[in-house]
Amino acid sequence: MRPRSGTAGNGLRQLLNEWDPIGVADEVPDEYDCLLAPLLRRLRAGAGRAEIGEFLRHELEDHFGLDPVGPRPDAMAARVIAWWASAGGAEGPGRVRPLP
Repeated sequence: MRPRSGTAGNGLRQLLNEWDPIGVADEVPDEYDCLLAPLLRRLRAGAGRAEIGEFLRHELEDHFGLDPVGPRPDAMAARVIAWWASAGGAEGPGRVRPLP
């Protein structure tokens, strides 16, 4: 499932590829695109760190088949929330700038 095109999806894709819990982002840059739309929906709805962390933990275990301890989903949730806030996520869809 692809999110609406735009800088919000691109910035979040970049952040997920930097996290790269599977270790394949260099070869498969769209590996985590399945997380983009659900994360953006949650962020736009005002989800906090706990909700984002739980979503990432669930996806790591159930979707990717990983032990979530190594990839630290709570730390990634904090990064996602910080990115969303600094990128102006509260301004609405399509107005979010990618990470510098």
